[in-house]
Amino acid sequence: MLREKLVRLALEEDIGTGDLTAKAFRDYEKLSAFAYLAKEDFILCGTKTARIVFNELNAGINTIFYKKDGDLVQKGEIFGEVNGPVYSILSGERTSLNFLQRLSGIATNTAAYVKELEGTNIKILDTRKTTPGWRVMEKYAVLIGGGNNHRMGLFDGVMLKDNHVDAAGGITPAVNLVRRNIPSTVKIEVEVRNLAEAKEAAEAGADIIMLDNFKLEDMPAAIEVIAKRAKIEISGGITKEKLKNFRHLDIDYISVGALTHQAVSVDMSLKIRK
Repeated sequence: MLREKLVRLALEEDIGTGDLTAKAFRDYEKLSAFAYLAKEDFILCGTKTARIVFNELNAGINTIFYKKDGDLVQKGEIFGEVNGPVYSILSGERTSLNFLQRLSGIATNTAAYVKELEGTNIKILDTRKTTPGWRVMEKYAVLIGGGNNHRMGLFDGVMLKDNHVDAAGGITPAVNLVRRNIPSTVKIEVEVRNLAEAKEAAEAGADIIMLDNFKLEDMPAAIEVIAKRAKIEISGGITKEKLKNFRHLDIDYISVGALTHQAVSVDMSLKIRK
């Protein structure tokens, strides 16, 4: 699986031909317990990946989490432990934390965006603006944070962007072109830049219409001209602070690249129990 491949790549990147520091502990065959400690509040994510890190290093390591992905962890809380040979745990410490900190950061960031739209029917979507190689896990973290996934990649959804439209000579010919070349079950999304394009996309039979970088004051007119003939998504420059401005709109989705590409890793540590 992709997750295991990424873990092995991360360990190879960090350990290389061998952990020079941890090797000094190998001959002692010492067993010990380490505790995961939260240094701030966050939504936990990445526990399965952290386990895989240590399993790849030593089958004798036992990794236990007291909470599951999606749970709130509070500052000062011990939320898991790792038991086994000291030298193997020391070799995997940083890699396990890297995965946990990054994925928990995305889940926590996503939860903050989702909270701003509580009480509405608008869904927060992620984008393809993910760390290369990490997409499956980062999009999983978005789900854990209460968000929703947009297409995973170019292979599982159609989105006609401005370059596609311009290359085809317009929205209608672009929609017709892709419709002839995709399964009937695949939805077609069209990114539009103005009111005229929104009208054309609706008339061409687009399933989803993205209002890309529309001004807030122009959105009601676009929603009216689409007239529920397609789902409506807005995107472009969306910040958490701006979300309150969209609560009243009759739209379906807001896609936010910042869920992943601006998420900050949370603070935690793995400390040996004395």
